[in-house]
Amino acid sequence: MATTSITIRMDEKLKKQAEILFEDMGLNMTTAFTMFAKAVVRQNKIPFEITADPFFSESNIRTLEERIAKIESGQSVPKEHDLIEV
Repeated sequence: MATTSITIRMDEKLKKQAEILFEDMGLNMTTAFTMFAKAVVRQNKIPFEITADPFFSESNIRTLEERIAKIESGQSVPKEHDLIEV
């Protein structure tokens, strides 16, 4: 089987954490990513659920911006308000 190389850019800290975890599993980065690619091809999908963090929803960002503006202008902001909409 012919092999090829790929280049992946990621945060240095994340790379180190992944290498440590893979090492604990007896894997290296190449083997782990090959396993991931094989699972993607076999399942014809990403093999785990990908979801957005609701904290970064448009309405929460808007609310945060409004609260920051109020704080900067000296107005009080209720502390009990839950910013995350479910």
